[in-house]
Amino acid sequence: MGGISIWHWLIVLLVIVLIFGTKKLRNIGEDLGSAVKGFKSGMKAGSEGEGAAPAPGEPPAQVTTAKKTDANTVDVEAKTKS
Repeated sequence: MGGISIWHWLIVLLVIVLIFGTKKLRNIGEDLGSAVKGFKSGMKAGSEGEGAAPAPGEPPAQVTTAKKTDANTVDVEAKTKS
């Protein structure tokens, strides 16, 4: 008597269908499916472009250490206690 039987799940499903209706549940399913599909394609595109070399004729990206001065930025150094 501690577990949930199939009849309990069917009653819960029936109540959900009565509350939301089949059209709204179908729309939710379509939205969820398109979100999963978009996530998978984004992950695939991200992994393909991650380790790729730059296109020919395009200079490689460079990292600079030039500091930009901004009135709202405070430059501090972190020091450890000894």
